[in-house]
Amino acid sequence: MLTQNISFKNFLIHKKKLIVKKNLNLILNEKTQVISSLSKSYKDSFDKKNTKHFNKKLDYRIIGMGGSTLGAQAIYDFLKKKIKKKFIFVDNLNTSKNKQTKKNLNNLIISKSGNTTETIVNANILIKKKDRNLFITEKKKSYLSLLAQKLKAEVVDHNNYIGGRYSVLSEVGMLPAELMGLNYKKFRQLNNLVNNKFFMKSLVSNVESTIHFLKTKKFNSIVINYDEQSTNLFNWYQQLVAESLGKEKKGLLPIISIMPKDNHSVMQLYLDGFKNNFFTFFYSHENNTSKINNDLVLPEQKFLKNKDINQIMFAQKKATEVVFKKKNIPFRSFEIKKRDEKTLGELFCFFILETILIGLALKINPFDQPAVELIKKETKKILV
Repeated sequence: MLTQNISFKNFLIHKKKLIVKKNLNLILNEKTQVISSLSKSYKDSFDKKNTKHFNKKLDYRIIGMGGSTLGAQAIYDFLKKKIKKKFIFVDNLNTSKNKQTKKNLNNLIISKSGNTTETIVNANILIKKKDRNLFITEKKKSYLSLLAQKLKAEVVDHNNYIGGRYSVLSEVGMLPAELMGLNYKKFRQLNNLVNNKFFMKSLVSNVESTIHFLKTKKFNSIVINYDEQSTNLFNWYQQLVAESLGKEKKGLLPIISIMPKDNHSVMQLYLDGFKNNFFTFFYSHENNTSKINNDLVLPEQKFLKNKDINQIMFAQKKATEVVFKKKNIPFRSFEIKKRDEKTLGELFCFFILETILIGLALKINPFDQPAVELIKKETKKILV
């Protein structure tokens, strides 16, 4: 068990020992803002006073791009059964979500810089006079800070030292979690995890394995996801890994594969195609899933009788792992025993620490994104 709520099987390979453990101790002792946001000691820049003017009867719309919304989307989908309010996420241009609605909404507009072009455009088009608005942005003069002033809206400070993809356990993810009615303080699990020897040992071994894969030219990190409610968790993971590690002609490509649908498309390639992939299996044990109607089961499919969807999908997962093992295809496996804030917080911590440690092992800065900034500058030149 990785933790009480997460069963974990690590990659089964032999690899050289690296300085990953030393780097882990180093980043934990440095206590940067990113690491601090994972722990209970992090001081939030919001409280219930910031949200009291919201109309509790209205639905919420979160407007932002990339790390400004992906963490909140991951939380909303993963814990949707616990959330009573409806949340709409506007995280792109030219989508159906951008259409005007007759309903008034509570808008939460998020941008670290306050000048993200897509967020500015969506805010300009979507916000109506009777909407209730709250902004999360850096404490400086920007388009969004001026817009908030014009709308007489509340502004929550975005921590300047926490980049979007690392911000899920800061105000960027925890304020939405609070609005969802969740206990946002339970997400921050680092204090407990540093005392969990199996968690730390598994994390270090996992990073060592990943570096081994990269050295042997395995660059594709493919997530075999059997949990529909975790799709946005891995969209968040995809940005975290690609944006943090894709530098100096290094990095790895995170690919999300939805199961069991992809058994009927790309699985053939995974099993018999090129061998520059390594895999993450992800599954959540669920109760009360739909059951097979025994009266409609033919004799040839009698093995399906008295089964529910959860049992069938779990059998497919186990079968796929057996085949991967026989073919010597490297994989690790996560199984979720309980779906709550604590479990999701543990997953956030694992993936964030993993990404930082891989970056340090590759001798690159996991916190910047220089190439993306070039596109932003060129876009502005064309539009001017």
